[in-house]
Amino acid sequence: MEGINKTAGIEFFFRPFSPDPKVQMVIFVAFLAMYLTSLGGNATIALTVHINHSLHTPMYFFLANLALLEILYTSSIAPLALANLLSMGKTPISVTGCGTQMFFFVFLGGADCVLLAVMAYDRFIAICYPLRYTLIMSWSLCVELMVGSLVLGFLLSLPLTILIFHLPFCHKNEIYHFYCDMPAVMRLACADTRVHQTALYVISFMVLSLPLSLISVSYVFIVAAILRIRSTEGRHRAFSTCSSHIAVVLLQYGCTSFIYLSPSSSYSPEMGRVVSVVYTFITPILNPLIYSMRNKELKDALKKTLRKF
Repeated sequence: MEGINKTAGIEFFFRPFSPDPKVQMVIFVAFLAMYLTSLGGNATIALTVHINHSLHTPMYFFLANLALLEILYTSSIAPLALANLLSMGKTPISVTGCGTQMFFFVFLGGADCVLLAVMAYDRFIAICYPLRYTLIMSWSLCVELMVGSLVLGFLLSLPLTILIFHLPFCHKNEIYHFYCDMPAVMRLACADTRVHQTALYVISFMVLSLPLSLISVSYVFIVAAILRIRSTEGRHRAFSTCSSHIAVVLLQYGCTSFIYLSPSSSYSPEMGRVVSVVYTFITPILNPLIYSMRNKELKDALKKTLRKF
């Protein structure tokens, strides 16, 4: 109780990227541009899938939901990060606010990772069992898989957030980051965090390694099936529908694994902050670009939708 009482009145602040206001302003403009681009790109993907009936298939259903998740995921971080850039790190956040941001970041990020595994399963069924695809990937199963992704993200996020915010935070209140990231917040605790670091590692392993294993196994079977396709056009089409997903997976899992699956002794606050920019701002921009460039059907639907406005 004493630790909780110590923590109750504390407000956290985020360390500026630079002590120079001009540099901070340049970073603010870059972050704002990335955030608005991410919102615009992902909203366009979701709207295009919704408007075009030809895209009302399981693959595009999952893609539209991934775009919506990316919008919420980035929006849980960007507004406060932008406010802090403008105020040179003087915008405070309460312990409750920090916990709320951490919960939604882990919840949406976890759901995002699980959904990427679901999308790999969808491609596996489409390519390996094309004649049974519509029977297996029914709309009820698609909705269940989507809801399951959200539920898993929620169940992994809630206990971890509660565990971390039962730590006492005594005097240090400057987070070496631009949002309430778990490793950065735990470094401020005035208590032993070994149990919390272990819990973070175990949950990160579950969120990252298990879905990535499922994705890898799916693509082993997918590649084997594609190589058996006799026509060059058929192989090219199959590869093009999968290559965009693989690119997104490598970006998302590569950066997050670097932060959350590295030993805590090797954690660098500076490097953690830089790498976090990739998966919080840059990856949500690249997702719609990668999918729209690599997928002819989506590209055509985008052109048709844009002509309507």
